[in-house]
Amino acid sequence: MTKSILLVGVGGQGTILASKLLTIGLMQSGYDVKMSEIHGMSQRGGSVSSQVRYGKQVESPVIEKGGADILVAFEKMEALRWLEYLRPDGKVVVNDYAISPMPVVSGVTPYPDGIVEELKARAHTISMDAFGEAIKLGNAKVLNILLLGATVAKMGLTDIDWNKIIADNVKPAFVELNQKALATGMQLVQG
Repeated sequence: MTKSILLVGVGGQGTILASKLLTIGLMQSGYDVKMSEIHGMSQRGGSVSSQVRYGKQVESPVIEKGGADILVAFEKMEALRWLEYLRPDGKVVVNDYAISPMPVVSGVTPYPDGIVEELKARAHTISMDAFGEAIKLGNAKVLNILLLGATVAKMGLTDIDWNKIIADNVKPAFVELNQKALATGMQLVQG
């Protein structure tokens, strides 16, 4: 059976790197994997999404509305924006963090309140402060690897050697930090 993971965020959060590491790990484990990514205005803080589908034989990289097993949101408004892609029994892993889009920054519209509460009312949602946890580890940029750790734990993919995948695909100076971030993300969603 094909499983579908939808990762969404804002440009600069590392959504694509997390997706690529996920894809490498799944491929090395023998899965047929298809990945597609949409960058949008990612260079300007716009929406970024990446779709990863894996199984014995995957026909399409595209996740239909109502087809994602898990929605991993690096920013909470993006979680709400993409929620319609989640299966009725799917799970949401959301970074409880706000990045104001241009209409909010320019004062045209306020950033909505109660996003995490709305997500929890509509789907099985695990909310975490990945940004805060990344800061505790010493670098805010590892929030993507924290969320990758949460994703692999929730999808039952912990038997893959993620530490080796990180070591093979991240600059040497950042390997240990990213491995710690992965372990932290996995721990945050246990239970």
